[in-house]
Amino acid sequence: MITQLRAKYFKSWQDTGDIRIAPLTGFFGTNSSGKTAILQLLLMLKQTVEAVDRQRVLETRGAYVDLGTFSDILHKHQIPGKIHVSVDWNLPNLLEIPDLENEPDRTLFSISALGFATTIQGTADSISVEEFAYSFNLNDINYQFGMRRQNDRDQDINATSQNDSEYDLIHSGYSLKRNRGRAWPLTPPLKNYRFPDRVNSYYQNASFLSDFVLAFEELFQNLYYLGPLRDDPRRRYLWAGEKPQDVGQRGELAIPALLASRSFTQSNMMEEKVGQALRDLGLISEFNIQPIAENLKDYEVRVRQGSNSSEVSIADVGFGVSQILPVLVLCYYVPKGSTIILEQPEIHLHPSAQTAWADIFIDTMKNRKVQIILESHSEHLLRRLQRRLAEEQLTNQDAALYFCQTSDRGISEITALELDQYGNINN
Repeated sequence: MITQLRAKYFKSWQDTGDIRIAPLTGFFGTNSSGKTAILQLLLMLKQTVEAVDRQRVLETRGAYVDLGTFSDILHKHQIPGKIHVSVDWNLPNLLEIPDLENEPDRTLFSISALGFATTIQGTADSISVEEFAYSFNLNDINYQFGMRRQNDRDQDINATSQNDSEYDLIHSGYSLKRNRGRAWPLTPPLKNYRFPDRVNSYYQNASFLSDFVLAFEELFQNLYYLGPLRDDPRRRYLWAGEKPQDVGQRGELAIPALLASRSFTQSNMMEEKVGQALRDLGLISEFNIQPIAENLKDYEVRVRQGSNSSEVSIADVGFGVSQILPVLVLCYYVPKGSTIILEQPEIHLHPSAQTAWADIFIDTMKNRKVQIILESHSEHLLRRLQRRLAEEQLTNQDAALYFCQTSDRGISEITALELDQYGNINN
């Protein structure tokens, strides 16, 4: 679960400062104030992790978000330039590092949380990693392991030298021992967070560095995204028995995900939860998925708006049902401990349904231990979160709410909303 995020010189952000990311985190504010850019930063890291090309430093144009070139994401588009990103997160399980050098049965490090930071520089011709590092704290000792370019960090990034692509290993708090032999410099990092394979052959006691890389990749593999615009409802949904990873960026896989859930829950429990949530939102009274005919792989979604209403196809009811359904399915479908990114979950919804979103997110966060990071324009959603804080159904530790705006200089600014025990915003 992500606990802190920071970006420098990314899009409209000169510096976000350290943003606390709570189990339920909401970004509010005006249009073009930088809210979406914060989410895009995480999505860019996710698609970089999932990219096949290990030499690609940043995947700015991928499956989740298309941000253009490095110049397009650089603050004020000033090439050459640098982008700095850092993220802290809690690990789902303790990372136990054995002391292979001395006593393999002894635990060298027992890590519950990690930090990662990287600085990426770009010129008109190339993008490269200036440095990256993983960090953690144990017994008041700060440990750091990473790589740094050998060039003087303060020199002009346009400068070139014979050692332009040579790196040193960073290790503080614990010494890594170099194998005997000629001290060849290290090759560049892979992507912007991976140690090159050669590290293990250069150092006697560096095998655990790959555990940090795997932990970073696991963080983003367990991050799921649903965009603001969802697919129109259909009269027929094809499902051939596959299990989707998620509901799709436009929610196009929501019904296949619900059908797949029958196989791993051995019941319609998830459908019942989704149906109950739709009732709580005041949108329908009944919801079910059924095959169109026996032995066919085509299914239809049937709903009843009121207890005395006729049962109809989901395509024949208000647009809001089909827009909200993928969000509900995603909340109940992803594994426990996952992180969900949502853009404008309130779109196409009546104000009363927008307020009900807050309760669904709180339930998901508390009972499924799923982290939700959202950006929204809904004052109704914000007001309900304030009310739940006043009613002590939500704490300030559970929630982090922010207001984003743009300064006269065109730079995004962020303010953490300070809520008192009555849910009032004091700033």
